[in-house]
Amino acid sequence: MPPRQAMWLALVLALMLAMPFAFAALPQQSDFPAHLARYRVMLEGTADPALARWYQFHWHLDGNLGVDLLMRLLGPVLGLEPAARLIGAAIPVLTGLGLITVERALRGRVGLGSVLAIAAVWSPAMALGFANFCLSLALALFAFAGWISLENQRVRAAVFVPAACAVWLCHMAGWGVLVVLVGGYELSRKGLVRGALACWPLLLPVVPVLAAGGSGGISYGGGLIGYKLGIWLKALRVHDAGLDMALPLVLVFAVLLAERAGRLDRRLSWGALGLVLASVLLPRHLSGGDFADYRLTAAALMVLALAIDWPAPRAIMLAAAILTLARVIPIALAWHGQAQRLETMLSVLDQLPPGARVAGAVDAPETPWALNPFEHVPSYATVRRGALVNSHFVGNSFNLMELRGAPAGFADPSQRIILAPGTRPDLAQFAPARDADYLWYIGDTEPLALPAGAQLVARVPGSILLKLASPVPAN
Repeated sequence: MPPRQAMWLALVLALMLAMPFAFAALPQQSDFPAHLARYRVMLEGTADPALARWYQFHWHLDGNLGVDLLMRLLGPVLGLEPAARLIGAAIPVLTGLGLITVERALRGRVGLGSVLAIAAVWSPAMALGFANFCLSLALALFAFAGWISLENQRVRAAVFVPAACAVWLCHMAGWGVLVVLVGGYELSRKGLVRGALACWPLLLPVVPVLAAGGSGGISYGGGLIGYKLGIWLKALRVHDAGLDMALPLVLVFAVLLAERAGRLDRRLSWGALGLVLASVLLPRHLSGGDFADYRLTAAALMVLALAIDWPAPRAIMLAAAILTLARVIPIALAWHGQAQRLETMLSVLDQLPPGARVAGAVDAPETPWALNPFEHVPSYATVRRGALVNSHFVGNSFNLMELRGAPAGFADPSQRIILAPGTRPDLAQFAPARDADYLWYIGDTEPLALPAGAQLVARVPGSILLKLASPVPAN
């Protein structure tokens, strides 16, 4: 395919990565409502009496601030939900553009590598709504392209000391990806020792990382081997099991063919291998964040695909482009239907008094492949009604929002009810309801029992709001 056509093809695919946001009035990323609630507390917490009663927001220097900083700038201008939606839609597009920029920096053109890599942008991290990490990953790609472009220029060190800090400020894991990519690039050119030494302009964020000392906890969890195999089996888990499992196989097959044909770029393949090793060696829980290792699987696949150095014929480029369409279009259609369901679910909030204490309970079934977009829906009670809810991210140094007057544990994941297939949730002894005035149940399975004396306030498909008569006694 002619270079100009290949470039336009890749750009169109990158723009199409925002399609799910175009099809849904309410983004269907699992963590989005909890992030949205934090943004509202950040922007309006001191002015709204209901929010001020239950929440406080404290800025502090940390490697997890990317979208929060953008929301602080754009939220007052565009409004809370439009700004969050715009930023969310921009992140996958920026990631796709970052991949294109890296290939152009390396090879002066766009080829099969970029087109294949773009198909892996919609990852579990993107679908779950790990917004700060996904933003930092996109910026890490642009920074890596800049590192390549400034080869042999004295200004590179001066540029990349602050650039590395900016990527770290967005999210620590994105900075880690940048270090691995640059390390692999320099290793391929200079060898192990000189390559490692060349990375020194990126290492200033090591200081706050070491100062934190692993605050927030480090844990590998149980069943380590099965879990590590699982995160690679589900490396691109988003919506459709067949498509999500087939794409990594296609990418690995393409890489093997490229290696056999001498078209695998070692300047990227070493970085991809580093990300694979990091996903195996890192713990699941690190510095207050979950899935520290799982975040890296899709990143490794993207970089591995990008290592394919082949200006392929038009037919092969178009066939590769179909992979992105085959994933993004079903995700967009699923978001459209889920957003309509969510609008119905949220209608019960019209009956909720402002500033109420709400125990959210979400049916979180174990079996489906598709990620559940509703796990943090109770956080909309804070967004829309200023309520105290138990589905927020609080409780460690990685979170900027804190609760006032709430008991320990009144936070994520206390809202989740994990059900075995064929069972029904028993809400009669639902622990968070002991400290709430209302119980808001989200789920399609009819509850087996409700708290004693609870009164129905509102009910729509998938959503039940109950007024609690009194605190639920402990078992």
